[in-house]
Amino acid sequence: MAHLPFLFDSRRTTGITSDTHMRAYFRVRTPLSAMKGAAFLLFLLAFAGIPAFASLPHRGGRELHKEIEALEMQWRLAQLNNDVSVMDRLLADDYIGISANGTIETKAEALALRRAGTLHITSLDLNDLKVRIYGDTAVVTSRAELTGTNGSSDISGQYRYTRVYNRRFGQWKIVSFEASRMHDTGERTKR
Repeated sequence: MAHLPFLFDSRRTTGITSDTHMRAYFRVRTPLSAMKGAAFLLFLLAFAGIPAFASLPHRGGRELHKEIEALEMQWRLAQLNNDVSVMDRLLADDYIGISANGTIETKAEALALRRAGTLHITSLDLNDLKVRIYGDTAVVTSRAELTGTNGSSDISGQYRYTRVYNRRFGQWKIVSFEASRMHDTGERTKR
């Protein structure tokens, strides 16, 4: 470091000047110090930047997408077969679902509805399935065409839905679901 003396007060300004000399420290950049700075910056980007990049959607490997797609097919079969044990295994304890009519249900309520046999799905075809991975969270969007009843109400029709999975202790669990009924364009213009 180079030491350069300078006056505490500038002689160009009005007022009383002092002749107190103070030292100013100027850092001289050398090629070696510049390389150290660049290495430190790369270290910060490599390790401190990981959480920032984890929240961005990424491919996550084809295996992860296939795993989530397989879980979607397990859920589909469980719905068709009214297999409450599979549903219980796939749903997280803090699961929240929102049906197409706006009803909110917890895991316990969803399973009770299935155990009671109130909800009965006879066909369920999925298409336009898309999976996005965000670290330990997977977001699935799809289109479903189903035939079924909920009590005495016919719920047959086409729906779009979003299902969210979260990986906990190495297992993917469904934490959220929301469905919207699709209406044909003729019905939309009438409203």
